This record gives sequence, structure tokens and C-alpha cells, in this order.
Amino acid sequence: MSAWVGIGRSDIGLVRASNQDAFVTMDRVGFWAVADGMGGHIGGAIAAQTAIASVKAQAELLADPLRQGHGAPADFLTNLIIQAHDAILERATLESTLNGMGTTIVMLLILATPTPTAHVAHLGDSRAYRFRSGTLTALTRDHTLIEKYLEHGILTQESARTHPERHVLTRALGMASPVKPDVASYPLEQHDLLLLCSDGLTKMLEDEDIRDICTNAKGDPIHACDRLIAESLTRGGEDNVTVVVIAHP
Repeated sequence: MSAWVGIGRSDIGLVRASNQDAFVTMDRVGFWAVADGMGGHIGGAIAAQTAIASVKAQAELLADPLRQGHGAPADFLTNLIIQAHDAILERATLESTLNGMGTTIVMLLILATPTPTAHVAHLGDSRAYRFRSGTLTALTRDHTLIEKYLEHGILTQESARTHPERHVLTRALGMASPVKPDVASYPLEQHDLLLLCSDGLTKMLEDEDIRDICTNAKGDPIHACDRLIAESLTRGGEDNVTVVVIAHP
């Protein structure tokens, strides 16, 4: 049984006609995930839902053996992503109208032994953050064209904000085989807040805004989740927005 609890919320936003985000919270096994679909209204939603259904089923099967020392967290998360990728491709093969659909995904697994550790895997621009003692730290780096431009000094942060290609993904489930998630591990402290989100949040809020809301939440994941969603809507709600906040009660 995980000692960490996750609260998730998803909102269609104020502009989009449908919600193409999906998420899962599995407190019992210490696993949480957010997906943000792409590829048209129908395709995007189905890709995200397919990915989340796949990782949920696999986590239910494999998380307990992992906790008992069978396997490595990085292999566990990578296998979940490969299975979800294959499920999306299979669904698209069966229905030609879904051809080309895909989704981002960000997943978090917390293991308590030997010391509490967050294991994070992602593809695309859905993000993971850790909030600790007033400091917000990004645990993922977007798989986007813009991120590559920034990395190579082609753009400044300021010009990247409005660049027409700022939402072009370089990696996602359903895009290309083989899929290559980034996987990393981070030590945890008892009062940490962990945050997973779709880019509907980070389009509307800067990291400083997210940090301030987490500060004001005073460790309450429900308050943090509700305020993050509400503030993204206040600022325009240009996309679906999904947030999962995980805390140690």
C-alpha cells in the first residue's frame, strides 16, 4: 500500500469542443499518469484513453511484484509505455479514421524502499514537477521542436513563447517505433508535493505561478489541484487542462 495520495482533475477548458486529456490515480500501488491526445478530436481523445487504460491494466498486474523486488522501476515504466504505444497502433490499424492519432504521457511511480523515490517516465510535453520548501523543480523536459531550438541556442525563452511551432512534438505515443521515453529517479521527502499536468496548464501558467499556488496550498493536494485548474481557466483556458497532485498525508 502506497503512503502517497494523488488527487486528479480534468477540465475541457473554455475553447476546445472536447476533452482529449485522460489521467489515472492508483494510490494503492503508488502509480499516477496523465495523457494528452493529438490527432483530431476523436483520435486524440481515443489515443489518450487507450494509453491510460493500457498503463492502468499493466500497473495493476506488475506493480506488486515490482514492490517485492522483481524488476527495476525504469524497466517497469518503459514496458508500460511500449505496451501503451502498441495498443494505440493496434487500435489505429483497426479503424482507419484513427490513423495518425497519438498522445503524450507522463507517469510517476513511487517506491518506498530502500528510501522513498519518485520514478518518472514521459513522452511529449506533459510534465512532472516536484514542489519542496517553496521551490518548484521540473522533473521532465518537453519533447518538442522548441525545446530542441532552445537547447541549441536557436531561440530565446522569450521568442519561444509565441513561436508558431511551439507545440510541435518530437516524441509521443503512436508517433514512431521504437518509442524512447525519458526515465529518471528523484529522492523524496515527506512534505514534497508532486505534480503531473498536461500542457493546458503550462500554456496558461508560468512555473512561478504554479510555485505560488503550491505554496499557498500548504501541502493540501486537493487545494493545489483545484486552484491550478481554476487559475488556468481564469487566464483563458485555451486548452483542456489536467492536473494530478500527489502528497504524503
